[in-house]
Amino acid sequence: MPLPVAVYDPPFRITRASHVVLGVRDLNMSRVFYEDIAGLVVTKETSDALYLRGIEEACHHSLVLRKADKPECPRIGLRVLTENDLDRAFRHLETKGLSPRFVEVASQGRTLHVSDPVGTPLELCAQMPVVRRVLTRFSAWRGGAAQRLDHYQILTPRVKEATEFYCSLGFKLTEYIAPEGPFEPLGVFLARKGNPHDIVFFNGAGPRMHHVAYVVPEMHNILTACDIAGELGFGDCVERGPQRHGPGHAMFVYLRDPDGHRLELFNTHYQVMDMEIPPTRWDPKGLLPWGFPAQRSWMEDATPFAGVPVVAPPAGPGPGPMTLERYLAGKGA
Repeated sequence: MPLPVAVYDPPFRITRASHVVLGVRDLNMSRVFYEDIAGLVVTKETSDALYLRGIEEACHHSLVLRKADKPECPRIGLRVLTENDLDRAFRHLETKGLSPRFVEVASQGRTLHVSDPVGTPLELCAQMPVVRRVLTRFSAWRGGAAQRLDHYQILTPRVKEATEFYCSLGFKLTEYIAPEGPFEPLGVFLARKGNPHDIVFFNGAGPRMHHVAYVVPEMHNILTACDIAGELGFGDCVERGPQRHGPGHAMFVYLRDPDGHRLELFNTHYQVMDMEIPPTRWDPKGLLPWGFPAQRSWMEDATPFAGVPVVAPPAGPGPGPMTLERYLAGKGA
């Protein structure tokens, strides 16, 4: 199979990864994590929900925390350019047999619910209430000073199918992880807004949400988030890093919130908006420029989507990807 190519005149115009909804058991504990450690700003609070945004964001929310009996992710959100694009999305997705439906959602405009062909529950909207940015109110910055939501990573055993679907909607394949030869990806990075990714799919039991990622201004903000996590008693929530990615090239840290949802803080990456730039292939054995491989929890743990069955990928040959545990065992640690 040749590399999928983006459709540059898509049936409707998605602009970016927009927001995510997470079910949490203790809103107060989650507020400490996302406000004091990550540095998000609370826009609105109700008896059963918190609406948060990054310091750069002028739209009402990029993260909604809803009180729930168990940790889960009801939806991930994508923005479309105009209200007309919502109508075009409805018609196109209906022809694909995906059963889209319009719903009412608090603090955002008309909203379309649909699940993609691999089962990821999506929420599309064109508008939200506008609020004041906190970007130049330096005295209000807290924790890691998370600026804006950048992307999601989804685990699925159907990476190739997901790639084909999102490329048909105008997403560009910017980077991918695969051995040499025919396109059999273990991971793909798909972009709409002009940097390497808005949504990422990795091979694994799913669909499940692996992480949501926010940009921070500088590397020291990543370290500050870790220091504050330690001070507030969340030191063991630092799961992986700080370290540098191969794909995307950013410095990063992964944190687990009180319910186990995974948050990435990273210091952004490069532009890929020009059409002639080909995707970059990464060999599965050469993803890290330096440092240790990820531990097994990072490879396997993820947040379930509410009410969505999880399917495991077929067992492949060999022991699978290198984990920190296997690496250290091989070193005699």
